[in-house]
Amino acid sequence: MRIARRSTTRVASSLVAAALALVGVQAAAHTASAATPTKAACTTENTKLTVEDVRRPINHLLLTATNTGTKPCNLYYAPYLGAGAGAQAPIQWLESSKPQAVVTLAPGESGYAGIGTFSPDGHSGHTAKTLGVSFANREANGSVGNAATLNLPNGGTYFNSSAYVTYWQSDVYDALFG
Repeated sequence: MRIARRSTTRVASSLVAAALALVGVQAAAHTASAATPTKAACTTENTKLTVEDVRRPINHLLLTATNTGTKPCNLYYAPYLGAGAGAQAPIQWLESSKPQAVVTLAPGESGYAGIGTFSPDGHSGHTAKTLGVSFANREANGSVGNAATLNLPNGGTYFNSSAYVTYWQSDVYDALFG
């Protein structure tokens, strides 16, 4: 009987020690994650936006976001774009361009999105003089910060129903050809 009690006591105390160790590990992990600062979303307040015509591929524009803040920021998903002042719906996101991870910009770094403006398969085209740009929030169910309005190159750009924008990329080549 005495042997059984000692074994049971040893097993119980081993289980208690394991449970306490697990709680300690979980508490340490929680403390470490709480101490790690989360990066803010890139917005028009901490980012400069530019749009330019590119030679290749044809019928494309390059949207560049440069972090002008003092802390890193995240470019979530793809930008919400409206072609022209009276745009009724945002330009569709090109799902095949989704990167493996969120693009994080250190101060001074840039991220890129390629804009396909039209293709022969599209219809209902129009020339827009401005591009409305909003940053997607972390959940991609709305925007974060204020919208920006950029003048399009060459006094205006032709868009039709096949227009798209890529997800944010850390490399120009991936934004235009990826």
